[in-house]
Amino acid sequence: MKVPKSLESLVRDGLIDEVIRPLKSGKEAAVYVVLADGVVRCAKVYKEANQRGFHKQALYREGRKVRNSRQARAMEKGTRFGRKEQEEVWQNAEVDALYRLAAAGVRVPQPYHFVDGVLLMELITDEHGVAAPRLNDLDLTAAQALDYHDRLIAEVVKMLCGGLIHGDLSEFNVLVDAQGPVIIDLPQAVDAAANNNAARMLERDVANLAAYFGQFAPELLTTSYGKEIWYIYESGNLTPEVKLTGHFKGRNKEADINGIMREINDAREEAVRRKQARDAD
Repeated sequence: MKVPKSLESLVRDGLIDEVIRPLKSGKEAAVYVVLADGVVRCAKVYKEANQRGFHKQALYREGRKVRNSRQARAMEKGTRFGRKEQEEVWQNAEVDALYRLAAAGVRVPQPYHFVDGVLLMELITDEHGVAAPRLNDLDLTAAQALDYHDRLIAEVVKMLCGGLIHGDLSEFNVLVDAQGPVIIDLPQAVDAAANNNAARMLERDVANLAAYFGQFAPELLTTSYGKEIWYIYESGNLTPEVKLTGHFKGRNKEADINGIMREINDAREEAVRRKQARDAD
């Protein structure tokens, strides 16, 4: 296919040998299947800042480092320079998160290069070598739902042990390859120790998982892994090997089932809204 303008510099510099085909396009980025170093990979091309919605970014930006006070002031004021810098910070957050999490053994695509707003990374494939489906595209048995839920909760724990929270985790940004779930789309990842919204974001991520998998295994709908994980994290005892119960009652208080269900319903509505926005793009 004709090389998109956004990938011309990577082809010219030899980072990409060939652009094979488009994979998907959304409001935040367009993804292409490419050949690089003789291996099939994918290239994520971030779109311009004026094409991205920033209505909730303040929640995620808290705790992120910026280069200097001028950059911080411009981002706060929303100037043209500030929006450009904000977009750069947003993109770099995903790149940094992918490198950190891949090194920590979290199942995320392996990143290779980030040049001119293009992230070159591993293409996640199924057992036939075809681009892996999203979790949302699969019809699961109860046993599969319980298995995938357990695996993703373990990934959430490993991420938090590495100091990060996905912040937007749902069935729409999990791929499933031959070995199981792989977490993608991390530009909104937050520093658990530096963001005051971290606990709420973790609980929302976990509620999203419970809501989705609960369609196939309803017993997951009344679990409270998010609160349990955060409590152990705050206590300084969280490790990747931690044994969770999913029925955490906190400091001798009864579990707030109504609160849990409200959180799950809110998370589901937000996930559906994001999917509709992507599909309409």
